[in-house]
Order: sequence, then C-alpha cells, then structure tokens
Amino acid sequence: MRPRTWVLVLAVVFAVLQLADVTGRDTPDSKNYVSYALTLGGASRREAAAETVDWVCAGRASGAERARRVDVLRFHAPSPARKVYASCRSGELRRVERRLKAGGDQTDGHVVPFVGPRLRAIFEVRPGYPVFLLPFVTVFGVTWGVWLASVLVTAMGGVLVFLVLRTLSVPVPLALTGQALYYVLPVGTTAMRPMTEGLMLALTLTAVWGCALALTGRARAGAALVAGALLALFAVKHSQALFLGVCLAGAGAAVALWRRRHGRAPGRGVPAVAAAGCLAVAGTLLLARLLHYPSEAESMQDLLTNHYAHPDRVHPWGEFLHLEGNFWVEWLRRQAMEPLFAAALAAGAWGARRRPAFGVFLLAAAGTGILTQAAHPDITVWGDRLIVLAWLLPVVGVPLLLEPLAHRLPAVPAQGAPRTVGVTR
Repeated sequence: MRPRTWVLVLAVVFAVLQLADVTGRDTPDSKNYVSYALTLGGASRREAAAETVDWVCAGRASGAERARRVDVLRFHAPSPARKVYASCRSGELRRVERRLKAGGDQTDGHVVPFVGPRLRAIFEVRPGYPVFLLPFVTVFGVTWGVWLASVLVTAMGGVLVFLVLRTLSVPVPLALTGQALYYVLPVGTTAMRPMTEGLMLALTLTAVWGCALALTGRARAGAALVAGALLALFAVKHSQALFLGVCLAGAGAAVALWRRRHGRAPGRGVPAVAAAGCLAVAGTLLLARLLHYPSEAESMQDLLTNHYAHPDRVHPWGEFLHLEGNFWVEWLRRQAMEPLFAAALAAGAWGARRRPAFGVFLLAAAGTGILTQAAHPDITVWGDRLIVLAWLLPVVGVPLLLEPLAHRLPAVPAQGAPRTVGVTR
C-alpha cells in the first residue's frame, strides 16, 4: 500500500478504538468549552446549560455503571446509572439557575455560568476551541459532535507527526511509527479529552512542521506555517502562543549563533522562524493587553486560591515561588519511582541529535510543556495534561533514534525481481 494509505489506516484504527468510550472523557473545564460552542451556535444560556449538563451527566452515569459491573461487592446490584444521572443533572442545573437569576456579571459573555465570573473570564478569552467544536455539535449534537471533534484533532496530530518526519527524509516505516506513538502514548489520550490540549498539540506540531520545512530549503512556506500556527494558538490559548513564540525565537537565535561560530551562514529558514517567533511574542503581549485578557497575576491568584474558593493572597509571588520549588521536588520524586516519562524524554533528545538544527527547534516546542507546567505547579491536575507537550520530544525523536536501524534492514526486492542479499545505505 502507498504511504498515504497506511497513514489513513492508522488514523481509522485509532478512531475505531475510541468508540470504547464515547462519553465520560470530560473534565470540569469541558463544560465551559462546550457551552461556549453552543451559545456561539445561537442557543440561549439555559438551552446550552441543559445540553451540556445532559452530556456531562450521561458520562458520569455511564462511568458509574461500568464501575458497578466490576465492583467485587456490587457487581450483582441494580444499575446506579439512572440515579447518578438524575442527581448530577439536578445539582448542575440548580447551580446554573441560581447564577443566572443573580444576573450582572454572572451572565456576561458566552460561557454558561457553571463557575464564578473571575474563573469564567479565563475561558471567555479562549474562543478557538469552541469555534472548532461549533460545526460538530451543530450537526451531530453534543455527544457525537464532541467525540468526532476529538477524534479528528487527535488523528490530525498523528498525521502531522508523519509529515514532520517525512519532511526530514525519515523512512516511511519510521514516520508511521511516529504517528502510532502519538496515538498510543499519553499524548493521544490527552488530545482526546474535550479541552484545548488536542488543538494546542496539533497547532504546535504544525509549527514544528514549519520549522522542518524552513530547514530543508522551503523558508517562505515554513515561516508562513509557523506564523499561522502561532496566530491560531492565540485564539486557542494565548499563553501557549507566547511560550512557543519565545521558545522558537530562542531556538532560532541559538542555531544561527552556532552556525556563525562554525563558519556557516544561518540560511534563510532559521532567521525566518525566529522572526515569526518574535512577532508572536510581541503580538501576543500587545493584543492581550489591548483586549484586557486576564493577567498573569490573575492566573496566579486562581492557582493559589483553588479557583477563587479562598481569599486572594496578599503576597502571591512569594507563595508561588515556594510552591514551585515544592512542586518540582515532588514531581522528580514521582518520576524516579516511575521513570517512563524521563526515559522517553532522554530517548527523544538523543534521537533529535541526528538532525541538530531541527532538534533544537523540537526541543524548544517540547519545552513549552515544561513552561506550562511551571506556570501552574498543581500536582493534583490529573493525567499530567499540563506537561503533555513535552511528549512531542519522544514522539518525533524516537523515530529519529531508530533511523540507523532502518538503514541496516535488508532491502525488499521489487515484485518479480531476483532476491539479492545486502543492506541499503
């Protein structure tokens, strides 16, 4: 089969496997994004609340039923699904109705008031993912629309990994390996959740593909792809646009400096990517200020007050830095007990050395995961979703690491040709 057929086969197999759980992937933040999409489609706040709550509570009921079936004491008990659904729905709608009746800033913007105004303001400035969801939930309804959108954006992430590796002239089997790694590692699981991470990963990989194009002689196309990805990231989550812009600009400067010190010209691609990164940083900071987006101080108070459930901290920076130090000590302790992530990062970094200039840009893109986690040092966030972008390093780097093995495999003779013994170089 042609490579494109194998790419499609992997994506379809992944999609079919996701039918194992159509509902139940939501997180507390998912309600805000789904209701945002529904109100963008013309639904009233009460209509959007009802549809979103039905979806959330159906997932909880389904989860409760699955848990009951494998409970060693309750597997023969009656199904709790109906009771869980009714309790969930009445409780969620009661809280929303109370906030809607309060009026004022509780009813501003597009997001249904599942949470207070200060926390809701953070989701209001992330229209990218709700806009992406809108056609799916409009045509297919919330349950299947959210599932299809998640499958599509995750499948596209794997395809982008394939394109990045093929742009670097990696053999097709290893490029397909990278696509498969994207689906089976935690990055695929996180991308499937109905939140911004799936779209962030796809757009970050688009920027990485742009870097690969720029470094392989297509500077204009590569820089345009990087700039477009950074612009789209501003709408999805502007902090990621800022982090990625900073990292790509720094990577471009590092590669250009290294080449000059070794008597080589930087080329056209490296400065173009670095310029796109610098423009993204300046544009993000300026637009965020002009549009009155929540500041880093507001984000810090959100973290330190458990989403504004407690009074604001008087000295947030000191407490934040204290928490930051404690977080990384505990994080390293947990990684030492289960070192898969650390080993994967090491393997990816070692593989990236095979394409030194590109490897610097790959490290920069993956490093945005570390920056995101450092900006929100909350050890209770389930699934390590904040640091998920760091998984792009092994997803792309491990196929590069395996490249020498591919060149040592026996050549496959064409159909009808005499079989020869030897290796390809």
